[in-house]
Amino acid sequence: SNDRFILSKGHAAPILYAAWAEAGLFPASDLMNLRKIDSDLEGHPTPRLNFIDVATGSLGQGLSVACGMAYAGKHFDKASYRTYCLMGDGESMEGNIWEALNFAGFYKLNNLCAIIDVNRLGQSDPAPLQHDMETYKKRLESFGFHAIVVDGHDILELCKAFDEAESVLDKPTCLIAKTFKGKYFPDIENLMNWHGKALGDKTASVVEHVEALMKNPAVKPSFIAPPTMDAPDVNISGVALSDPPAYKLGDKLATRQAYGTALAKIAKNNPNVVALDGDMKNSTFSQEILKVDKNRYIECFICEQNMLGVGIGVACRDRSVAFASTFAAFLTRGFDNLRMGVISQTNLNVVGSHCGVSIGEDGPSQMALEDIAMFRSLPGCTVFYPSDAVSTERAIELAANTRGICFVRVSRPATPVIYSNQEQFTVGKAKIVRKSDSDQVLVVAAGITLAETMKAADMLAAKGINIRVMDPFTIKPLDITAVQDNAAACGGRVITVEDHYPEGGIGDAVLDAVSSYRNMIVRKLAVNAVPRSGPPAELLEMFGISANNIVKAVNDVIKL
Repeated sequence: SNDRFILSKGHAAPILYAAWAEAGLFPASDLMNLRKIDSDLEGHPTPRLNFIDVATGSLGQGLSVACGMAYAGKHFDKASYRTYCLMGDGESMEGNIWEALNFAGFYKLNNLCAIIDVNRLGQSDPAPLQHDMETYKKRLESFGFHAIVVDGHDILELCKAFDEAESVLDKPTCLIAKTFKGKYFPDIENLMNWHGKALGDKTASVVEHVEALMKNPAVKPSFIAPPTMDAPDVNISGVALSDPPAYKLGDKLATRQAYGTALAKIAKNNPNVVALDGDMKNSTFSQEILKVDKNRYIECFICEQNMLGVGIGVACRDRSVAFASTFAAFLTRGFDNLRMGVISQTNLNVVGSHCGVSIGEDGPSQMALEDIAMFRSLPGCTVFYPSDAVSTERAIELAANTRGICFVRVSRPATPVIYSNQEQFTVGKAKIVRKSDSDQVLVVAAGITLAETMKAADMLAAKGINIRVMDPFTIKPLDITAVQDNAAACGGRVITVEDHYPEGGIGDAVLDAVSSYRNMIVRKLAVNAVPRSGPPAELLEMFGISANNIVKAVNDVIKL
């Protein structure tokens, strides 16, 4: 129920740490451990510290997270706590900031107070607007903010501004604080080339000068009001589908559609499941949650960076189980938010649809071909790649209960249902969907390429050649034991097939799994060039991942 504070300009961490030390949270002497390897007082804030909600330091992201926290406070918790976010003026040029400002203004987040520290100087040059406070004010007002220009060195003026912000009920507020870098420091104030630098031999004289200006150094706050304890208890554990999957074997359904069905099912069973989307809800099928509770859907519009930041904020402190979805290709621009999300220990679930060349005529700008590599690179991230409707529903259920970032890759084209509705799935456990005692090659595929592999298996069987087919289900963690054991059973011959570029995808995950084994060969079938528009089946053929290409690869590999 406490107010929340995000230091978006994370490089100012030392003063935040000092403030908490002054407040008595830990001894001031601990500040001397700043940036040491055995200290949690790191160069930029992380949640290793109990007073930090999210990691910051990659500039431009804090306000999006603050928006998510404020949105959750206003619409989900319906609580009194307010959210504050301090940004730098150089940082405020980031596009991510303006996506967040647009979001906050549109949703009239009156419980959000942004602060921009306008100290004029960047790291290597002055910030673009320097001290043009009127332009800052006009820009903020045009985005739907109540903007207050203040002297950032006047404590009384700041207190009045914060009090005014709390009284504004129809919009968010931004304090635009005019400051001078190195204020009161002789021969340093308002000068370039002091960003992030220690004072060195100037330290003693500067400290002496500043201490001489203090009128009452022993002053303490006379009264700090306790928080209003009105935030509800939230339990995000044990999320389950309201009903089991209900499909017929052989029926075709796009896994993106099954995602929408699963999202609605877990939302029915848990009031803390929420969804975010970037104006793609009728393509990703996240719109299905609207049938359960329209108040648990957050439209983030075409602002993917902000969507992911808001998702991190909404999920922060385990206030919700958040699913953020859009075309997987567009998640690339928000990758830095996800990278920082790992450091923030976030539990955000990300669903990327329209992956690979199988989307067809929309062309390469819409085709996610690097998304598996991207998410595999994130420490602790779980990467699901379900191949039919049943496994998709179970993947969503598992993701909702898995700590850390989860990525679920879903496809545009319809694929056959291959699992019974009773099939059980586990993170890190693959499925063998076709097997005989005379298998010559292990083929590992997922999504659309698993369907192509099953076709290829029938074509090869007609020629007397048997292959073993594996559905990995999760690419990270990969079922290493299953890959190794089944590869060995097939004479050490492995083929991977993926609707993805060859770098960092299923093929590389499998190569990692067998890298310590002798006498193993892995042939990767992947999209080896920048694709083009065309019918899905023709694109699969053109870029080497169709059933015909799999048949050819098997015939080649068994000769080795």
